[in-house]
Amino acid sequence: MTPSSHASDAPVLRAHVLHEPDPEARALLESLVDRNVALSYGDELPPEGPQLLVAGRPDERHLEAAQGLRTLLIPWAGLPVTTAELMKRYPDIAVHNIHHNAGAAAELAFALALAAAKVLIPGDRALRTGDWTPRYTAGGIVRLDGGRALILGYGAIGRRIETYCRAFGMEVTGVRSDTAPDAVDGMLAESDVVFVALPLTPATEGFLNARRLSLLPRGAILVNVGRGAVIDEEALYLALSDGTLGAAGLDVWYNYPMDEASRSSTPPSRFDFGALDNVVLSPHRGGAPGTDRTERERMEAVAASINAAARGESVPHRVDLDAGY
Repeated sequence: MTPSSHASDAPVLRAHVLHEPDPEARALLESLVDRNVALSYGDELPPEGPQLLVAGRPDERHLEAAQGLRTLLIPWAGLPVTTAELMKRYPDIAVHNIHHNAGAAAELAFALALAAAKVLIPGDRALRTGDWTPRYTAGGIVRLDGGRALILGYGAIGRRIETYCRAFGMEVTGVRSDTAPDAVDGMLAESDVVFVALPLTPATEGFLNARRLSLLPRGAILVNVGRGAVIDEEALYLALSDGTLGAAGLDVWYNYPMDEASRSSTPPSRFDFGALDNVVLSPHRGGAPGTDRTERERMEAVAASINAAARGESVPHRVDLDAGY
C-alpha cells in the first residue's frame, strides 16, 4: 500500500486505488483530487479501510477488508459481469463508473461506418498491388447523406454518434436499452445504418439475432462498438456472407486473448470474418485505451467522482446492478 502526499491527519474521505497507475497518471490524479482526500494505492488495503474504492474487478476479500466502504468506482465505462454478481451481495455499497472515453468510441464508430460504406479496406488492399479495378465498379458503395441511422444504446456514446450522423445529413433515431423490443423491430426495417452501443446484459445478449438482422433493408450497414455478444455471432457471419447485410464495422468480438502471449495469435471469432470483404475489423480499441489523452481523461473523471463523494455531492454515473449498466 502506497499513501499519497494528499493524506492528512483528518481526511474528509479515504479513497483507495486498487491498481496503482503509472507515475505520470498518479501525479495527475493527486493534483486533481481535493486536498482533504487521503489517497492510497495497491492490492492491500490500508488498516483504517477506504470509504471509496477505485477498482473494476475487486475480490470479496477487498470488500470484507473495507468495512466502511460506501462507494465502488469502476475506472472505465461498463460493468463486468463478475463485479455485478459480487456487488449484489453488498447492497449498501453504491457502484459507479466513468464515461471518459465516449468521444473516442463514437469517433471510431463513425469511422467504421464510413470505411464500410465506402468499401475502403478492399480498395486500399487492391491499389497496393496496382489493381485499379475497384474504381470502375460500384462495389457496394453506400451514400450516408440523406440516409437513416438507428442508434441502439442512446447513452454517452450513442449521443455523440448522433451528432456525427446529423452532421452528415442523416435522419437519426436513438433507442435506449429499455426500449420495447417490438418497437425496435419496426425501426430496424427502416434503417440504412445501425450503430450498436448497448451494454451486455441478460436482456441484450443475442438481441440482434437472425430474425432481427433479416428485418434490415438489404445492403444495410451494421456497426458494433458495444459488446460482441449483443449480436448473435453465427447469424451475423451468415448475414454478411450471403449479402443480407451490406457491410459491417466491428470493434467488439466474441473471443479475446487470455494473456499477453496470445495477443498475436487469437482469432476474434470462431467464424472467419477476416475472409469477408464487406467487414471492417477493429481490435476493440474504440475508447483509444493507452493514449495520453484517454488516460488523462480517465484520471480527470476518476478525480471528479472522488471529489463529488468528498464534498457530499452526487457521484455521477450510478450503476444499476440488475439492469447491468
